[in-house]
Amino acid sequence: MKKVAGIIFRSAILILAGVAIGLFVSDSHLTEHIDFDNNKVSKVLDLVRHNYVDSVDVDSIEGSTVNTLLQNLDPHSLYLPAQQATSINERLEGGFTGIGVEYILLRDTLIITQVNKSGPAYNAGITPGDKVIEIDHQKFSGTHLTLRKVSKAFRGSKNSQLFMAVIPAGGKITKFYNVKRDHVDLSSMDAAYMLNPTTGYIKISKFASTTDADFRKALIKLKIDGMQKLVLDIRGNGGGYLNTATALADEFLTKKQLIVYTKGAHEPRTDYFATDSGNFQHGKLAVLIDEYSASASEILAGALQDLDRAVIVGRRSFGKGLVQEQFPFGDGSAINLTIARYYTPSGRSIQKSYSQGVEIYRNELAQRMRKGELFSEESNLKDSSFTKPTHYHTLTGRKVFSGGGIMPDIFVPADTTQNTYVARVLNSKQIFPAYVIDHMQPLLNRYTADEFFKHYTVTDADFGNFILYASQTVKDMDARELLIAKENIKTLLKAYAARFKWGDEAYFKIINADDTAVKKAVEAL
Repeated sequence: MKKVAGIIFRSAILILAGVAIGLFVSDSHLTEHIDFDNNKVSKVLDLVRHNYVDSVDVDSIEGSTVNTLLQNLDPHSLYLPAQQATSINERLEGGFTGIGVEYILLRDTLIITQVNKSGPAYNAGITPGDKVIEIDHQKFSGTHLTLRKVSKAFRGSKNSQLFMAVIPAGGKITKFYNVKRDHVDLSSMDAAYMLNPTTGYIKISKFASTTDADFRKALIKLKIDGMQKLVLDIRGNGGGYLNTATALADEFLTKKQLIVYTKGAHEPRTDYFATDSGNFQHGKLAVLIDEYSASASEILAGALQDLDRAVIVGRRSFGKGLVQEQFPFGDGSAINLTIARYYTPSGRSIQKSYSQGVEIYRNELAQRMRKGELFSEESNLKDSSFTKPTHYHTLTGRKVFSGGGIMPDIFVPADTTQNTYVARVLNSKQIFPAYVIDHMQPLLNRYTADEFFKHYTVTDADFGNFILYASQTVKDMDARELLIAKENIKTLLKAYAARFKWGDEAYFKIINADDTAVKKAVEAL
């Protein structure tokens, strides 16, 4: 139970498929199964199964048929195959059953890049850089590895054994581990540290069931370190549980302040109020958002903006204000059906239009880029579909916009040097962690984290070596783009090296050091 007005909230689920970012709400229907046996869809599929001229995968057709029906309603009503439904639920429930490692596949070998400090692999002694060569006494390295094959090998039932043979980084002698699979916690708290003596920074990647508890722990730590002001970063956060969004808003608001309300044709209006249990009700607050901040992120940002509790910094958010309820089928698959819209305290609906169809809706972010909205505040204000006449105002009377996302109070244009095609390709191909594994591990062992942050610099020679290494995988890199992206690539290389050695927080410390949005947020506070 979450802590807003003593209400037991419905849970909610995030799905990120293409640009289908959404907040999905579930309730008692999760314990029921839908029976389609008596409808036309089931009868048609049964005829196909027993009478069609060729052999076909009827289950796949069934899922596609249901999804087409749902997508004709709105972009966020979706059909979820069983595996996808399970994966999403695990991600937002804050954990899964496994051994707790991250990895990359390099030269058909699985190499550990991160080890969860509360997981079985960590307790067994497995460390980043270890190369996995055997699984359960069978050869693993060099067997045409795929993500599906790895997932099948590593996942399993709780307390089941996984035998691993690994070669440690820089070593030649094989080590053997017998790891017992167990629950592995997945934190949504990417980073929490001090930007300066009085200003803290917290980065949240999703609104999962454990987010509020993790946030409270981080807040206590930062207060001990002297925090009086906070920068909360929810850029790229596609949403999650509704009750987590309201619980997090409650940390900053005072008793009886309206956080959000929902209503639909078959759903009566439901109001969600703050209690008086927040741990940061009065300190100065800035919230970072961008075009990928969606759903639960927009609930939080919208509430804090409407109530004049925070300064919102960044770019217009995604614009997803529909609430879904999950209805499962007996085979583990499910549908997420839109049942309501949510509204900010001033009455704004954040949902952008989907009247022109799903494809145009999904391409809306690309359209923003083409119109120049990501680079110019004026382009935002000229967009009549977003800035239509409005009577919405904050608690102190400031005008706020409605019609498709949260408009920030302080606009920060997208950095073109960080969004070059070549940088995206290098990231997608996992060239940065691969280079760290192949060339930087001995160097990292010579530094402490603080020494690395303060004194290590990626030189032009290092950059050249990295590009030469990358060219073995990424062919025909554009020389002009490389020049534009050079400093960003240097920063990413240092950040990935820090992440490999010291974890996510180290990565964000380096990335944020020259981040314009972070600097503007600190200035605003």
